[in-house]
Amino acid sequence: MPKQFYSASEAAKRLGISLDTLRRWDRAGRIETARDAGNRRIVAASEITRLRGGDNGAHLSARNRLNGTVSEVKVEGLIAQVELVVDEPARLVAIVTADAVEELGLKPGMPATAVVKATSVMVEHS
Repeated sequence: MPKQFYSASEAAKRLGISLDTLRRWDRAGRIETARDAGNRRIVAASEITRLRGGDNGAHLSARNRLNGTVSEVKVEGLIAQVELVVDEPARLVAIVTADAVEELGLKPGMPATAVVKATSVMVEHS
């Protein structure tokens, strides 16, 4: 039977963040935590799933996920530029292959998620 609650350190590991980051997120209200009988932070499995962007079987090691809406797609030859207005106060532009744009069916106005890892940005259809 899967766990329903994780310790703060287990939750941080599952989210790919540091324990300090989890504590900051808790203080800022970005993550919902509870306290166990020993007054230690615990995190519900459902909260981890929410922060990971669901549990649809696609497990990426990327830590930063930016949900937003595609605002523009420019295709030139084999390369495509996808502009995404993210829900947070920011704008993100990714250079991807034209095949990826076609495969994902990216069009202005549709929801999408930017998955940021190192210096690369991957775009997935939400």
